[in-house]
Amino acid sequence: MATERIGVYPGTFDPITSGHEEVVRRSMRLVDKLVLAPAMNVGKSPLFSLEERVEMLHEIIADQPADVAARISVVPFNTLLVHFARSQHATCIIRGLRAVSDFEYEIQMANMNARMEPGIETIFLMASDRHQFIASSLVKDIARLGGDISKFVSPKVYNRLKAKFAGVKSDN
Repeated sequence: MATERIGVYPGTFDPITSGHEEVVRRSMRLVDKLVLAPAMNVGKSPLFSLEERVEMLHEIIADQPADVAARISVVPFNTLLVHFARSQHATCIIRGLRAVSDFEYEIQMANMNARMEPGIETIFLMASDRHQFIASSLVKDIARLGGDISKFVSPKVYNRLKAKFAGVKSDN
């Protein structure tokens, strides 16, 4: 019997965007199970708490077909990624790439991870042209300044961002 293919898709997911969702959908064609792994990442000072980011990921899973949702879990982590991946019995780490600028950092990380844990492959998924410009930081900036982010996030994430910035006014 073949080994179960378990993928870990790590990220800050602050917030999860339609680009992240695309990576999740495409990853499900490659793995038997997918662990969405929000990083605690206190160094990035996320807008949303870890609990809120976990809730958003669960909302995204709930919107998937039942057979797909059953194969996805959410497990936060605050350790080295390869140690976390090993603890999840992962065979691969999934990383989304938007631009060439992402690649330089990601290839360094992939090579370091391969040195530490040669049994875990890193799989890069290039963003489609519809999503390659979407970054969580840009989405937050647009929302903070009152712009329309509905094309970049799910309706539930949209509502969460609107609530976060309800009292913030732009300088216009």
